[in-house]
Amino acid sequence: MLYRSRFPAGLALACMLAGGCLSSAASASPAATLEPIRLGMIEGMSGPFANAGEAVEHNIRFAVEQVNARGGVRLPDGRHSLSLTVFDSKQGVEDALLQLKQLTDQKIPFVLEGNSSAVAGALVEAINKHNARTPDNRVLFLNYSAVDPALTNEKCSFWHFRFDANADMRMRVLVEVIKSDHQAKSVYLIGQDYSFGQQVAKAARQQLQAARPDIRIVGDELHPIGKVKDFAPYIAKIRASGADTVITGNWGNDLTLLVKAAKEAGLRLKFYTFYANSLGAPAAIGDAGVGTVRAVAEWHPNIADGVQNAASDAFYRSFRQRFPQPQDDYLFLRMDVMIDMLASAIEKAQTTEAAAVARALEGAQYKSKFHEASMRTSDHQLIQPLYVAVMQKLADGGIRFDNEGSGYGFKTERYLAPAATALPTTCKMQRP
Repeated sequence: MLYRSRFPAGLALACMLAGGCLSSAASASPAATLEPIRLGMIEGMSGPFANAGEAVEHNIRFAVEQVNARGGVRLPDGRHSLSLTVFDSKQGVEDALLQLKQLTDQKIPFVLEGNSSAVAGALVEAINKHNARTPDNRVLFLNYSAVDPALTNEKCSFWHFRFDANADMRMRVLVEVIKSDHQAKSVYLIGQDYSFGQQVAKAARQQLQAARPDIRIVGDELHPIGKVKDFAPYIAKIRASGADTVITGNWGNDLTLLVKAAKEAGLRLKFYTFYANSLGAPAAIGDAGVGTVRAVAEWHPNIADGVQNAASDAFYRSFRQRFPQPQDDYLFLRMDVMIDMLASAIEKAQTTEAAAVARALEGAQYKSKFHEASMRTSDHQLIQPLYVAVMQKLADGGIRFDNEGSGYGFKTERYLAPAATALPTTCKMQRP
């Protein structure tokens, strides 16, 4: 439903709650369920990265349920629940564009996607054209994981908001740790051969040169995304290069199979990764990763001691209660932040109309007991803290939670406050 503020003053109020719909005391008419505010997630739900799509769906459903449990989103006619519809892109650009057409035909005002920067780039372009052609059915694109920096730089769009740190921001935090790692002398870059993987390699080269010009880059490899079943030949190349450190942006099975191949080959290296804390990677790495494998994220279950712990632990435990299976232990705070900020923006705009909600999101602030963030107006990039965490063994007692029941989790090694993670933007926003 596309809600605009055109309702008669005497329209009955209604409140969509978890158990039903409560009528307003101000209205004598029977209680009626208001149409939900629909969100459309376009994601790869089949194919080699289906587990990543399923994990994202769990995160977003959890966030939607949190909003609905507190009464939904307040609009002039009452409270509306959020409703999520999932469209399978099969992790492909053409399929994603077909799913976008179905989404817009259903007049769903909010598009969610993130597991592919290639898909995200195509969606931005298509949404720009769609919104220009059909101003009465415009949509807003909320990006939770597509981290190609171009999306908030030269390809920035008024209709696109990113809730994850981009690849350059993530690399900056990893390089901050590598900078003080005096044992790091030779680095091997390996990644997936598409826009994101290419950008990770570019950022690593540039930032390492600036921070540690003494480090040699002894390999720079891109492999087909989602198609490599055996990474042993790549591990052999890494061994032959003499590298002591690997930097990779790989995710999903491409990361799990890479680190598993290194483990099976007995190759002990330091892995600096974007995503080694999920989707089977901790179990695949095992003891070989303790003290050597690092991941960067906006949050993780074992954040610093202090007041933060109680609220963070409660948040994590509530997710695990909702999704108790070990393989479902994939929680990223940014998706909860995204849905919460969207709900607040809709309430501020008093409509679900895309342009109005976009203006309400610009400059918006988020703050909880353990996290804070702000949406930068100039490029629609969320600015938030980032952590680099190092893999630990739960049995050793240094962490409170493991990942996916593996017996291994991550401990904070470096924390950067929001201001320290922000990078300049070249965005020249075209506004409607």
